[in-house]
Amino acid sequence: MPFLDYHGRSHPQSGGRGLAAITAALLTIAALLLVPGPAAADTPWLTVSEDGYASFTVPVAAVEAAVGPVSQVAIEGNFGPSSTRAEFGLTRRGDAWSGVLGPLKPGLYSYRVTGDDTKGLKDPTNSTVVASDPLRSTFFVAGDAARPLADAPEGQRGTIDTLTYGEGGKALVWTPPGYTATKPYPVLFLQPGDGVSATDWLDLGRAGQILDNLTIRRAMEPMVVVISDGGAAVGEDLRKAVADRYRVHRDPEHQAIAGVAEGGARALRAALARPSRYAYAGSFSGLLTEVKADNRQVKLVRLYTGNVTDPAYNVTVRLTKALDRARVGYEFDGVNPDAGANWNAWQENLVDFVPRLFRKVRDHGPSAGHRRLKGEFTPPAPGTTPTPFVTKDGFVTFETTTDFQNAQNVKVWANWAPGGSWLRVPMTRAGDRWRVTVGPLDPWFYYYRLIVDRTSVKDVSNPTKVTTEPTWSTFLVAGERARMVTDVPAGRGGEVERLTYRSAVANEDRTALVWTPPGYDPERAEPYPVFYLQHGGGQNYTDWVEMGRAKQILDHHFLDGNLVPMVVVMGNGNVSDFNKELLENLAPAAREHYNVSSDPSRQALAGLSMGGGQTFGMLKANPGQFAYVAAFSAGFGSGAGVDAQAINDGTRLLRLYVGDRTDFVYPSFMASLDTLNTLGIRYEFDGVTPGPHGWDVWQKNLIDLAPRLFKR
Repeated sequence: MPFLDYHGRSHPQSGGRGLAAITAALLTIAALLLVPGPAAADTPWLTVSEDGYASFTVPVAAVEAAVGPVSQVAIEGNFGPSSTRAEFGLTRRGDAWSGVLGPLKPGLYSYRVTGDDTKGLKDPTNSTVVASDPLRSTFFVAGDAARPLADAPEGQRGTIDTLTYGEGGKALVWTPPGYTATKPYPVLFLQPGDGVSATDWLDLGRAGQILDNLTIRRAMEPMVVVISDGGAAVGEDLRKAVADRYRVHRDPEHQAIAGVAEGGARALRAALARPSRYAYAGSFSGLLTEVKADNRQVKLVRLYTGNVTDPAYNVTVRLTKALDRARVGYEFDGVNPDAGANWNAWQENLVDFVPRLFRKVRDHGPSAGHRRLKGEFTPPAPGTTPTPFVTKDGFVTFETTTDFQNAQNVKVWANWAPGGSWLRVPMTRAGDRWRVTVGPLDPWFYYYRLIVDRTSVKDVSNPTKVTTEPTWSTFLVAGERARMVTDVPAGRGGEVERLTYRSAVANEDRTALVWTPPGYDPERAEPYPVFYLQHGGGQNYTDWVEMGRAKQILDHHFLDGNLVPMVVVMGNGNVSDFNKELLENLAPAAREHYNVSSDPSRQALAGLSMGGGQTFGMLKANPGQFAYVAAFSAGFGSGAGVDAQAINDGTRLLRLYVGDRTDFVYPSFMASLDTLNTLGIRYEFDGVTPGPHGWDVWQKNLIDLAPRLFKR
């Protein structure tokens, strides 16, 4: 049963394209466990586990009733790198579109359901609302990092009222717990960006929760906070309405103003103007580059920006220079390395800014983990370099050719979600091209494709090749974490050669790739141990080199002294009888062309997904033929007729691997452990490998497995 992606085609990592006869035994249990039944109207479309995995199950009937038939369904939310908006494609299984994403970091997430890029619908089973976007819902992942965003206990919360002023103007006003009109309070005017509703500061910014929690911790002075709609400066009519309705100070010493994006620019202009009305000003991703500083007596001007994906990053570089020229004192919170221009960053900004108001503070430096400005970020001019363009700190700029200048929707699909799952990030027009900068990405190996008006397209500017996925390209973000999947210095690694042999099973000439270690000696008296490494369904013998980084992993382990010198044979498992193909065709060809052993104690076999199922099949049918056996993201299947004693006697190492709950074979794999335990088969399993049914997981599995071979 193929694992379909949001295009309705076989999933690129599923191990199931055109190979139903081979994969059925492996995937049947997983398929049965994962296919949801018809969803009742009140069955939640979203469930969130305590450890941050978001599981979506969207009934097909509900989608079709709302927007008509669709070919794909995605969850669009702030899941991407730097909390950018991205789309998580769901897979249709039975009567529902479903998928699991995570683990998500603690915090607030907002999402909407989208069919075929443009057909949005609200999750009717989620009662949360975003007033400015009726199709959006929210959910909260709890954790220490998100404690300021959590709901305060009942009885310890402030009050939020709606204040009407002028000719139809409205603002939201937060008053602290215990607010009383018997004494005046200082006031903070808080603005969103242009065209953004004041309600976003509550629905997405969690301002109410932040202020409540700061109050409970006594980390802020009691104050009144006025949140106005974006698009206009705080006027006298609003200031007067606040003073008439609430007991607040009217002097500048007790007035503060802050805002997001254009609201941040207005806040700075207002604070630096004469006559001054504000002693404190905060700019959250503010878009002001030049200043007219008639007032230099402001007690606090504090600037905030996200990383280079924030449009305010370069603006802030220019603004700091302008403030220096104007001799205006200011504080800079440092560059937030993990967020761009979004509510995740602005929530943190509010948490940092409010405790600095109307009181003396000792700490005037940046927030923990924030970095200094390094100058403006300027990727190469369009059309001047191959893409993607990767910076040393992991920001990646993608750019299309001019072929898609008339496209309506262009995205980059890549393995940059939590754990290595796949997300689509929208690109924006840049003249006659499309472009986007994403990051920061952790050092590792990444693969991607362009999605142009729902069609998968190869990035022709990238020369990398994936034979089994013609529209895929790859790139590497360098760093210590990625060392094992990075090329070793030229001339120091092993060799990868093509082995051509005749297959009686397939009745054709077939090819395998063979890695030999540095210093391989074809005349060595003692034959080398041999490791047969199998791919998954929909793949072939090229994938472990092009996608699995097997050469780099083996090279590093050998140079590090961790690897027993061995020969690794990566064959083509797309065949009707794998056991016969390996034992009667591939293995004899390997022994004919390479100095490798036929002794079972010097032979190893491992495979991923379909290849893992084939490995288990070999273990059951020929126990002891391979002393070292491993399966990546595969289930053992039935225990009927299995000779457990023969397996235990002939196997020195049986090591099992699986991704986390985002790996669609996770249920069948865990069931396999029960089967193995019942049969009494000895095995090793150190727990799940974080990540989905994909190469991020399998690369790590090979990194762990290879040094364990031929050492017992």
